Amino acid sequence: MGTYDDGYVEDFFSNLNETYGTDYIFNAVVPLCIKTDVNHFGQVFLPAFYYMNFLLSILGNSLVLCIIYKFEKLSTVTNIFLLNLVISDLLFASSLPFWAVYHSSEWIFGRPLCKLVGSLYSVGFYSSILFLTLMTFDRYLAVVHAITAAQSRRRAYAFASSGMVWFLSILASIKEAVFFDVRPSKDEGLLCEETGFDQKTMVKWQLLGYYLQFSLFFLLPLLMVFYCYGRITVRIMSTRMREKCRAVKLIFVIILTFFVCWTPYNIVILLYAHKLSSDDRSCSDNLDYALYITRNIAYLYCCISPVFYTFVGKKFQSHFRRLLARHIPCLKITILSSQSSRTTSFKSPNTEY
Repeated sequence: MGTYDDGYVEDFFSNLNETYGTDYIFNAVVPLCIKTDVNHFGQVFLPAFYYMNFLLSILGNSLVLCIIYKFEKLSTVTNIFLLNLVISDLLFASSLPFWAVYHSSEWIFGRPLCKLVGSLYSVGFYSSILFLTLMTFDRYLAVVHAITAAQSRRRAYAFASSGMVWFLSILASIKEAVFFDVRPSKDEGLLCEETGFDQKTMVKWQLLGYYLQFSLFFLLPLLMVFYCYGRITVRIMSTRMREKCRAVKLIFVIILTFFVCWTPYNIVILLYAHKLSSDDRSCSDNLDYALYITRNIAYLYCCISPVFYTFVGKKFQSHFRRLLARHIPCLKITILSSQSSRTTSFKSPNTEY
C-alpha cells in the first residue's frame, strides 16, 4: 500500500556485489525518491476515505441482505449472484479499517494480519468486479435469450459460476499472500507491503499484477458490460414496454458509472507498468497522487455496487418501501396507494427495469 521504495538502495548494491564483487568502487548517484509530500497526502486523505467507504459498504450491503432475507428467496439465479456480490464487497470492506489505521501511522497489527488483510482485500476486490460482470451477463441471457436460457439458468448454473469466480479471485490473490510482509522503515516505521525478494523478482510480479488487473479485471468486464447492455438496449427498444425509455436511461447510467469509476484507475496502472518495464527510476509524485485518487474512486464503486445494482430494479425498490413502511407507519398509506395505482401497468417478465 506504500508509495515509496526505500529498499531499492539495498537491492541495488546487493545486485552490484553479486555481479562484480566488492573490488569495484562506483561513483554514481543512486535514485532515491523522497515521498514526504505524497505520504503526508495519503496520511490525511486516505484514512477518512477508507472509513467512509467502510461505513457505506456496511450500511448498504446490510440493507441488501435484509431485503433478500425478508422478501426474497435464494432459489433464483439473480439473488444467488447478488448474495455473492454482497459477500465479496463485505470482505473487501473489512480490510479498509486496517488500511486506514496503517496510513495514519504505521502497521501495528503484526505479520499474520498483514498477509491476511492483504489477501482479503485482493479477493474481495477481484471477486466484486467478476460478480458484477457475471450479473451483467446473466441479465443479458434473461432479456435477450429468455426462452433458450430458461433451461440453463438454474441453481446449479449459479453455484458453479459463483464457485469459478471465487476460484479465479483467490488464484489472483496468491501474490499478495506470498509477497505481503512487515518490514521496518527508518522514516515511516513498520510497513505492510510487498517485500522480501530481490528487486528483479518484485518488478516481474508487480508487472504481472498490473497486466492481470488491466486485462482480466478491467478490459474484459468493460467489453462484457458494453456488449451485454448494448444488446439489452436493442432488445428493449424492439418491444412494447411502456417504460423502455426509463430502462435505456438506467442502462446508460450503469455503463457510464462503470466506465468513469474504473477507467482512470486502470490508465494509471498501465502508466505504472510502463514505468517499471522501461526500468525508469525517476521520481513521479504526480503518478502517485493519481494512483491514490483513482484507486479510491474504484474502491467506492466496489463498496456501493450491490446497492446500485439492486435498486435500479422496481422489485427491490418496492421491497425497500415496504421495509420503510414497517418502521414508519405514516408511509404505509402512501405506499399502498402508489402500488394500487400501478396494478394495470405492464411489465416484461424478463427484465427487472
